[in-house]
Amino acid sequence: MYMEERWLFEAISETYIPLIKYFQKLCDENIPFKITMNISAPLITMLTDDLLQKRSLRYLVERLWLAHKEIRRTKGHNDLNNLAWFYYNRFKEQYKIFKREYNCNLIPAFKKFQDMGHLEIVACPATHGFLPLLNVTPNASRAQIANGIKVYEEAFGRHPNGMWLSECAYIPELEDALNEFGIKYIFLETHGITNADPTPIYGTLSPIISPKGIAAFGRDLESSEQVWSSITGYPGHPNYREFYKDIGFESDWDYIKPFVAKSGHRVDTGLKYHRITGKTDYKELYHPDWAMQIAEEQADHFMYSRVKQINDSATNMIVPPIITSQYDAELYGHWWFEGPYWIYVLFKKIHFNQDTFELITPSEYLNRYPKIQESQPAISTWGAHGYSEVWINPGNDYMYKHLHAAADRMVYLARCITNPTELERKALNQCARELLLAQSSDWPFIVTMNTMVEYAHKRLKDHIGRFNALADMIDKHEINEEYLDDISYKDKIFPNIDYSIYAK
Repeated sequence: MYMEERWLFEAISETYIPLIKYFQKLCDENIPFKITMNISAPLITMLTDDLLQKRSLRYLVERLWLAHKEIRRTKGHNDLNNLAWFYYNRFKEQYKIFKREYNCNLIPAFKKFQDMGHLEIVACPATHGFLPLLNVTPNASRAQIANGIKVYEEAFGRHPNGMWLSECAYIPELEDALNEFGIKYIFLETHGITNADPTPIYGTLSPIISPKGIAAFGRDLESSEQVWSSITGYPGHPNYREFYKDIGFESDWDYIKPFVAKSGHRVDTGLKYHRITGKTDYKELYHPDWAMQIAEEQADHFMYSRVKQINDSATNMIVPPIITSQYDAELYGHWWFEGPYWIYVLFKKIHFNQDTFELITPSEYLNRYPKIQESQPAISTWGAHGYSEVWINPGNDYMYKHLHAAADRMVYLARCITNPTELERKALNQCARELLLAQSSDWPFIVTMNTMVEYAHKRLKDHIGRFNALADMIDKHEINEEYLDDISYKDKIFPNIDYSIYAK
């Protein structure tokens, strides 16, 4: 099992299945809710891949087996034994949702909630490429947008209204492609709105519209801080589950060996028995009931904070304020174990316990209140300091000369080879895949964060190397079919990709 696959399996188990569970629970209880999500093109491709679906199911079965072993091992310790049963029942429920209800494919679940009007799913650039820097070759950023939308349409049977720009990275030059492909709105970091020209009169409490007609919603700082803050944020409560203590690292090697990576590295298993406790190495045992109670209290706090925020601001506005709270999906469940339950409780409380505001999607807001201020959004990103330096700095800037050279070559090949043979078309499409994979903003981010740096370097070198090898073969009309088949199997993302997008 590759480490990348484990990341996917953990996300399925800890974030996506729990969200689906609570979305369905809200539907069953007739609780109206609205939430806007981005499901990226790589995630769509992975969740719909037959092989990864089978391996994801095997991952859940292995968790069940491990939890069952833990029930036997902890039989003499009531508190630990209760936690082992807690995990066993959790994985059993996840198996039911994943295998029996959705036949190992979670995309139809999200499509169902979108078709019911509860979700608005927005698109994302194909491989989360950092578009302002890729736009040195405009067709490179354009292809990222086009391929992201194409995968979205194949998955959800409709065109997206909105797009989550990778890393909230915005420059005005991107708007031509956004308009070309029918994107009506984007999301920006706070200063992308507050530094707009002219200054928006309502700040981030209302969207703005650019001179070229793209609406932009800004991240609300107050609601974001309540969740994200490393000091006062909700996920840091002492009674919540401790992420960094997992039996995969604490059990005897012979016992845990069947559940770790085949490379022999210890990894997270998902069975974590301790709560945060505080800033101490000693961690007390986790009590799910205590954690759920805290989640309910925090949902109350968040809701009433929004009531106050809206009441304080609405008196000075001629349109209702909108609060855009932006979070990484994997915060909910993966990093913040109780996060999906917090969302469920929050939506119930919003429905029953207040009448100041309602949940709404960006598309609905724009349809109701189309007269919004025209203003040119400011160049901006999220991340440290807010102006790209996480994704380009002395540690990772070498990447871009290779990305720009490959993008220019891709455009050249696409324009020159207008009537390819079947083999040439397959090779050109694979070149496009390798380029998109090389352009992922994950690689410079990992280098900056100094986590798994060699892995990021390797991924860039692998994809650029494969691209150049194939491009040389195409130039020389000497395509090695065995090599092409090999890398097409290894990197088979976006099965319906069309290289000609680079020719326009």
